[in-house]
Amino acid sequence: MIAVIELGTWDIALVAVLILINAAVSVALRLDLGRRLLVASTRALVQLSLLGFVLSWVFEARNPWLIVAIMVAMGLVAGVEAVRRTTRRVPRIYPASMTIMLASSMAVTLYGLVVVIGTRPWYEPQYAIPILGMMLGNTLNGISLGLDAALEGFDRDRRQVELLLTLGATRAEASRAVVRRAVRTGMIPILNSMIAVGIIAIPGMMTGQILGGEDPAGAARYQIFILFSIAGGVALGTVGIVVATVSLVFDERDRLRTDRIRTVGAR
Repeated sequence: MIAVIELGTWDIALVAVLILINAAVSVALRLDLGRRLLVASTRALVQLSLLGFVLSWVFEARNPWLIVAIMVAMGLVAGVEAVRRTTRRVPRIYPASMTIMLASSMAVTLYGLVVVIGTRPWYEPQYAIPILGMMLGNTLNGISLGLDAALEGFDRDRRQVELLLTLGATRAEASRAVVRRAVRTGMIPILNSMIAVGIIAIPGMMTGQILGGEDPAGAARYQIFILFSIAGGVALGTVGIVVATVSLVFDERDRLRTDRIRTVGAR
């Protein structure tokens, strides 16, 4: 195998020149994206540089309490970010999102670490933090899309849901169509990724392992593990947030309270 080629500061500066292509497109088409492009590029540079520094320190420390604290913090931030990406909110949705994000992502991550990979100890940071990070990033999208679709569905189909309630349906029965659409919406991105992977594109994790000198066949097996784990996490998270949304838009007397739903500007 060819030795791994390390990238230095000058190499990063050279690749950053490619951002100028985006800037040129923005100027040529008058997209008014110059400021956002600068902010996004700067944030990515700073955040990834800090992440590399922090993870290097965490890997050396190997303190289980520190690792768990970082994992929990990642989950809580992801739960908040999932709600902030939506255009509709309902009271108490932030704690619900954080709880569901943590529960779904941590459960699947622990299953993968303990049962599939068999890491000893389970909190081995080289595996635990990157795997959880990939889980959170994709589960975040599922929760965000599912939540937005559910609240939009209750807003749009209020009369239909209320009609079913007056005919004697339970909240679960009256909400079935909205729930199905919302869960399907949250699951579509990961399903599309699984369909295209390996034919149209080489996934990021597999690419990274190959660039790092890993055998391509071994890298493919790890990518399959990650994709299937992500699919499980997204399913749990999406179903969880949609079910939680149902409980939050209905009151204790099983009345649909669309007045609780407010529209905001998504980030």
